[in-house]
Amino acid sequence: MNKRTIKTITLLLSISMVLMFAGCEELTPTTGRGSEIPEPDPAVLEAFDQNLANASNEFGFQLFQALMEEEENKMISPTSIYTALAMTMNGAGGETREAMEEVLGVSGVDLERFNQNNLARLYLLQEADEDVILNIANSMWMREDIELNPAFVERNQQYYDAVARALDFSTEESVETINQWVNDSTEGLIEEIVDYPIDPMTILFLINAVYFQGDWTEAFDPENTEEELFHGPEGAIENVPFMHRNDEFSYLNKEGEFQAIRLPYGEEEQMAMYVFLPAEESSLREFVEALTAKNWNEWQKQFSREEGQLWLPRFTMEYEKSLKEVLAHLGMEIAFDPNQADFFDMVTWDEGDRVYISDVKHKSFIEVDETGTEAAAVTSVEMRVESAPMTPPFEMKVNRPFYFLIHDEATNEVLFNGTVVNPME
Repeated sequence: MNKRTIKTITLLLSISMVLMFAGCEELTPTTGRGSEIPEPDPAVLEAFDQNLANASNEFGFQLFQALMEEEENKMISPTSIYTALAMTMNGAGGETREAMEEVLGVSGVDLERFNQNNLARLYLLQEADEDVILNIANSMWMREDIELNPAFVERNQQYYDAVARALDFSTEESVETINQWVNDSTEGLIEEIVDYPIDPMTILFLINAVYFQGDWTEAFDPENTEEELFHGPEGAIENVPFMHRNDEFSYLNKEGEFQAIRLPYGEEEQMAMYVFLPAEESSLREFVEALTAKNWNEWQKQFSREEGQLWLPRFTMEYEKSLKEVLAHLGMEIAFDPNQADFFDMVTWDEGDRVYISDVKHKSFIEVDETGTEAAAVTSVEMRVESAPMTPPFEMKVNRPFYFLIHDEATNEVLFNGTVVNPME
């Protein structure tokens, strides 16, 4: 391959939901693509509200600020986490939905409008640049004979184009089926998300994958890459490869605060990586604390084309974090509380065992070099009930010849055994 392939694969959501399924009607499996977001109706696109869509930015900034307790390499995908929680919110009600709306920045927004705007948002992202491939896919994998609210499933199909399929989770084949979808949807960069055996309390996986492919608009010449010192918080790091370009850039210098540069992808330059370097008299923590959606919007307007030189280190990193505590801190405590969480809109009963989020896990990977960027992220939201799923009541009619025995457990002695062919004789 002559050109660098930039693959940003974001497994936005893997939700394991543990719900009751006694006395339910089987949800009909739905076959669908789940490979990309189809073009919405013109009315949906015309009604697209960018301010509403940008709530995901503020959410992402706040979430990252809450993760800044430790100075370490970290990367999250706000799009991944936000979309995962948006899909989950379709099953929330009452105070739980209010808390999620508050954290997602959409308090008072009608759920249908929110979903329609997300549909338009994801589609417009996908179609942003013909030179950059961005495919978004969603799927739902359900345990056979579970009880889910059809409206919950239909909303995720209608607004997120989610494939829905029922599987026998007790088999290894079901795991292979799910992981094959993951592999196909991420062009093989992520091979699996589900392990065998699946926990017997798990009845549903919702998985979202985003595939991104593009190149830097202007690549770095590898011959200009040289090893230099990188000054980390614990001292100098030697032999770090720095890429170098002498060019005209879109650049911003906020004296005493930071320098920033925009590195676009593709010929249209619509998608780009922004790099912010805090001033020496400032710190990374101070910069992140000032990073709000309002400031971000203002800063974007202040970039201008300037001649300059850029040294950017090649880097590769992995990050893994449970987001349960930070999301609770941001205001979603009730969603994690088995005694208060209200996700009854996911199921067909409106009282009894409560469904709640047991954890939200996020994993990410990024590699940046002379020709582009390769990145991946996975968000997993696991949901459970207070008690184990109930086994449907069995029926046993002893209405034909049978065998019996009487047994002593302590000695394992069979005291009596026999057959009954006619109980009336």
